[in-house]
Amino acid sequence: MPTHWLRNVPQWIAAAWWGSLSTVGFFVVPMLFAHLPSPAMAGAMAGHLFSAQTVVSTVCGMVLLLIFRSIRVPELAQQAQTATLFVVAGVLLALLVEFGVSPHILARDNLALWHRVGSAMVFAQWVCAGVVFAKLVQRREVPASD
Repeated sequence: MPTHWLRNVPQWIAAAWWGSLSTVGFFVVPMLFAHLPSPAMAGAMAGHLFSAQTVVSTVCGMVLLLIFRSIRVPELAQQAQTATLFVVAGVLLALLVEFGVSPHILARDNLALWHRVGSAMVFAQWVCAGVVFAKLVQRREVPASD
């Protein structure tokens, strides 16, 4: 049974992770603040979206780690090893935002500070997901063996 299509699965997962972060962080949330009647309503909805994004990030990250663990081709294993660091960092950032920063934002505890911290962490997560995606796309240049 040919498995050549399986080689693209990690790229699709990384693309979904990076694309979802891009869409939520750079398009949907700013649109909420631009179009909803109050910043409080937009902030509440943004919180729900970022919670859902945490689930997407965690699932994508865990699936990528499982796939990386199963790679047996030495050339691909090296790229997976480098990408693994960014996957772990991205998932940890997502969880830190959800369980460390978000409660402070919801409590309106020094809102400006925690909003900046959360935004920086989401941006760093987006960078991590982008690096993983880029490394997996570079992987295509390695000759495949069936």
